[in-house]
Formats: sequence, C-alpha cells, structure tokens
Amino acid sequence: MYETKEARMRKRESAVHAAVQKYGKERKNLLPVLQDVKRFKNYLSRSDISEIAAEMGLSSALVYGVASFYHFLDLEPRGQNIIWVCKTISCYMKGSNDIMLTLEDLLKIKIGETTSDGKFTLLETNCIGWCHKGPAMLINDQPYTDLTPEKVSNIINEFYKK
Repeated sequence: MYETKEARMRKRESAVHAAVQKYGKERKNLLPVLQDVKRFKNYLSRSDISEIAAEMGLSSALVYGVASFYHFLDLEPRGQNIIWVCKTISCYMKGSNDIMLTLEDLLKIKIGETTSDGKFTLLETNCIGWCHKGPAMLINDQPYTDLTPEKVSNIINEFYKK
C-alpha cells in the first residue's frame, strides 16, 4: 500500500520524539538517540538529523558531525542486510579480496551498492575486530570468520532462504 509523505514524516518524527524521550535531551545522549532512529528506518536522512537537532536543542551541524563520524550511522538508504567486509592487511593477506569478489559476483553489485531487491548492501571497513580469524565480515553485526568463497556462498544462500 502506498504511504503518503505526511504519514512517513509522522512516523519519522514519532521515532525521533520517542528516542529523545527514552534517552533525554542532554548532548551526551546524542549517540543512542541517533542509533535508535537509525534502527527505525535503517539510515538517517537530513530530515532526521534536523528533527533530532530541534528535539534536543542542538545545532544540525553538531548532529550531522556525530552521525557522519560513525560508519554504522548510515546517512543514505541501505539494504535490509548490511555486509561489512574487513579490508585490513591481516584479512587481505588471508584472502579478503577473494571474499569481496565472491560477494560482488553473488550479489551482482559492487562495494557501496545495494541489490535491486533491497536485500543487501555491500560495504568495506578498516577493521571489525576479527582479523585473527580472517578473512572476516559482518552481516547485521553478526561476525563471520575464517571465510572461504564457498563458505560465503553458503551464508548468502541462507539469507536468501529467510
């Protein structure tokens, strides 16, 4: 069913309001507020940032600065499942490039893109903390380690079955 622009705006505003009510208006609570609103729609729009700033009595520049600093606070729409592939030298030496190529081939997208069905977004990051078991990736904050192209293929196939 088609949702009007006004209905989407009310939902966003209620998510912002609920997050600010939950954590409070103090500046120290900005990050949890941003995380809550991001969880609601899977990214933070410019409107969300403006609304959060207004609700908390902060400048939009400050809110944007915090939101843009953390890679997990996406500022553009992402897929239902976000894949982060570790690109550190440790994971690279263990085959992370093959993992990335396998993912690009399976999903038919490149780094930074989202599948046409909106199921996956493929991203890379400097470290996810699992390099000792690399190559490694995160899908929705769930780590997958000791990856091989075959293992990655099985993981992606399981997500498509869900």
